[in-house]
Amino acid sequence: MDIREVRISDAGELLALMKTVEMSNFMLFGPGERKTSEEAFRKHQSKLQEDTHSQIFVGENHGELVGYMFILGNTTARNRHSAYFVIGVKESERGLGIGRQLFNEADLWADKNGIHRLELTVLTHNERALSLYKKMGFEIEGTKRDSLFIDGMYRDEYYMSKIRN
Repeated sequence: MDIREVRISDAGELLALMKTVEMSNFMLFGPGERKTSEEAFRKHQSKLQEDTHSQIFVGENHGELVGYMFILGNTTARNRHSAYFVIGVKESERGLGIGRQLFNEADLWADKNGIHRLELTVLTHNERALSLYKKMGFEIEGTKRDSLFIDGMYRDEYYMSKIRN
């Protein structure tokens, strides 16, 4: 398993992986909902990589992308110390430590970039992800009630953070 910064040449494979992960029904986009073209995604990825407060890491296993971590930073003076995380791991690769490795790499990146506060959201019924996030030092700050509408039902999300010293 290799954790590395994403390359522009990864855009098509990363987009396909994101669409696969979204089949889990635990992500913001539902299965088949993401309509982004590879070219549009490549442009979005380029902008993120130019931003010194954002980064994308990928997990690669035997030449195949199997996980990703988007770190979306803030640029205003009052909140540039914080970043929002989005993580996804291919279903067949879950439970193998990829998520933990992505978080560890993100922590190293946060150290280098002066990020003090890490944030994420998770559906309250996604117990596997919630367990990982707690193991990685995230704490629940609150509940976003009826935050998402999934399969005809309103679903709550936990807002979680990790404060780094």
